[in-house]
Amino acid sequence: MRILIAGNMGYVGPVLAEHLRLKWPEAEIIGFDTGYFADCLTVKTPREVPLDRQIIGDMREFPADLLKGCDAVILLAAISNDPMGNRFEAVTGAINQDAGIRLAEQARDAGVGHFVFASSCSIYGFAEGGPRKESDALNPLTAYARSKIGVEQALSRMPLGSMVTTCLRFATACGMSERLRLDLVVNDFVACALANGEITVLSDGSPWRPLIDASDMARAIEWAMTRDAGQGGAYLAVNAGSDTWNYQVRELAEAVAAAIPGTRVSINTDAPPDKRSYKVDFSLFRKLAPEHQPQMTLQGSIAALRDGLQAIGFADRDFRNSRYIRLRVLEQHIKEGRLDQNLRWQKEKPA
Repeated sequence: MRILIAGNMGYVGPVLAEHLRLKWPEAEIIGFDTGYFADCLTVKTPREVPLDRQIIGDMREFPADLLKGCDAVILLAAISNDPMGNRFEAVTGAINQDAGIRLAEQARDAGVGHFVFASSCSIYGFAEGGPRKESDALNPLTAYARSKIGVEQALSRMPLGSMVTTCLRFATACGMSERLRLDLVVNDFVACALANGEITVLSDGSPWRPLIDASDMARAIEWAMTRDAGQGGAYLAVNAGSDTWNYQVRELAEAVAAAIPGTRVSINTDAPPDKRSYKVDFSLFRKLAPEHQPQMTLQGSIAALRDGLQAIGFADRDFRNSRYIRLRVLEQHIKEGRLDQNLRWQKEKPA
């Protein structure tokens, strides 16, 4: 089996690569990444050893030759959160949407058997009236969410040939990774608790968030890259997560405080309503992928983050201006002349 992961040097990529290597020890696993976050490590030596090849390149100029003989292509690559999408809106469209659609077309033309797109539940935006199902209306509030919908819509209309295509609408990611991000709600709360002894919730704590641990994202991807077209159709968009992982923000803060004794929780009860609030229905995923359901608990994710950060002596009270915040990394690359405003390398491109 030959597998290509586009965007393997981000937050989820290292977790996924290790999962796939354990699942298929003899597989050829190829990583393709622009390397923006190559040195955002929480380990001294990254375990990219699960990969057989690491290729550094821009998704906007993806080399089609890499897809020859691939059985599965997994698209993780993206300008991957709302602050980055707002700061780099045009680039978000070019990388997340245009390049993603082009990669799917190239994969189809190369005879790839399975194409997996990491979409997002954020496409539901502000959603009242119960958990969102795949058939419900979409309400994207950001450039990031709009780019995800753009790829989904293009894939749904595209002649796919024999390529089984799956859009996994992932819940908000959390959990430990070799390339940790702290610009995710649970990860941020754990970092706040360890560094400051206090979690400050800027909203009134009522907004809903569905979550999924990075390890369970890898399990869902494993299913998507091997599923038969009879399991949901040749093209499928499905919410990926678990109903039990729909939490209100204040519940997340309280769970982190319980895991890290001495942590204070401050909630802004006078805050205006947060428009990013939605619960998600994961019943279709549960029906289609019963053997690949999330296994991690919220408490397990928090404990892994706590232990992982403590292992590296994390105590940065100003971590929101550190390399663990993806937007700050891009801004630093630009400030020091490594990237231009279109996020193209000018110098010191990773080897």
